[in-house]
Amino acid sequence: MQRDTFLSARQTRPPRSGLVRAGLIAGMAAAAGGAALFLSPTSATAASGQHNSDAPVNFLADHMEVQDKENRVLLSGNVVITQDDVRVRSARAVISYTNNGKVEIQRLDATGDVHVDRGTENAVGDVAIYDFSTRKITMVGHVVMHNANGNLTGSRVTIDLDSKLTMVTPTTNGRVSGSFTPPKSKTAADKKASAEK
Repeated sequence: MQRDTFLSARQTRPPRSGLVRAGLIAGMAAAAGGAALFLSPTSATAASGQHNSDAPVNFLADHMEVQDKENRVLLSGNVVITQDDVRVRSARAVISYTNNGKVEIQRLDATGDVHVDRGTENAVGDVAIYDFSTRKITMVGHVVMHNANGNLTGSRVTIDLDSKLTMVTPTTNGRVSGSFTPPKSKTAADKKASAEK
């Protein structure tokens, strides 16, 4: 039976360092059966229709190690991290945070067959870095992005969660590649029905 441990470090109630440590240690004790952590990222305002960077960050992993002195959490084994509409899956991840009276996530580094999903879009690569202060996810190493309209391939992809802008850097051959699916052409019967309306 898998046990999940949740630690809430909400900005409205800053936890004491000892409480955070105790909660993370409790999470480590449950790590043998799987662990989950619930943290709030650094403050940012989410506009309607944009990624909500104020949403809690949740994770689930087979193993967890808390390194208090380094202000980081190491996750391994079937790692799944979610925030709002973004889900990151990988073999390993490091969550870096600050703790000045409240825990604030600064950065997430995911490695090993990384998948980033947002809505109907997904990207696969070797490494993903989520910078919570800029709200950008950068993926490197054999990156392939997919959505309903096609796919893109590059060596580096930067996804801006606020502007929804995606930048693709060419592969080692100096090229970005992709394919797009055009809209289906209308059949003769569809054209006739449209003309009759």
